[in-house]
Amino acid sequence: MPCTIPRSFARTSTLAAMLWLVAPALAADVVPAGRYALDRSHASLLFSVDHLGFSHYTARFRRFDATLQFDPARLAASQVEVTVDATSIETDFPDPAKLDFNAELQGAGWLDAARHPSMTYRSRRIVPTGERTFRIEGDLTLRGVTRPVTLEARYNGGYAGHPMDPQARIGFSATGQLRRSEFGISYGIPAPGTTMGVGDAVELRIECEFSGPPLKGEPRRQAN
Repeated sequence: MPCTIPRSFARTSTLAAMLWLVAPALAADVVPAGRYALDRSHASLLFSVDHLGFSHYTARFRRFDATLQFDPARLAASQVEVTVDATSIETDFPDPAKLDFNAELQGAGWLDAARHPSMTYRSRRIVPTGERTFRIEGDLTLRGVTRPVTLEARYNGGYAGHPMDPQARIGFSATGQLRRSEFGISYGIPAPGTTMGVGDAVELRIECEFSGPPLKGEPRRQAN
């Protein structure tokens, strides 16, 4: 009588084999120093602002890129540069047929994307604050205005590569805040002592992964 292996068991066995291959690389959490490129399929850039004191309205940018010079042994020597497409702003406004809110926020009163289609952020200094945490002090250019913006970041870990992903991979989370009035965006800011409007403070949240140098003997692969 032929022996058949249940499909669920086969799937479990395949997953176990994959984890067995990956586990040593994940456990090591040792990554090489070098140039890392943003994996855009595993990256999010969100921002939120106070709305009438009732909620924190949240939106995102869909297109952005970043490069990172990273050395886990000398974190303070690392550098990051980010470019954001201002026309890629995306909100959850429910009925674009009534109001294209994405287009409105690209307008002259807000991002002025026609004249300033991109935003940039460049680090000036990275200050370690813990075993895996650090502060990024950098300059943000928005609407042609450059101001200092600080990000509080965490290194979430990484690996040097494995058979299914032969390039180094690292991941970070970061938060920050800016005042939009400092970049010439003052429309709708509440009068002093009130919350009737859209807040001046903009909260930033960033989640990202980077691909870096390949494993020894592996050809370099382009990041997605």
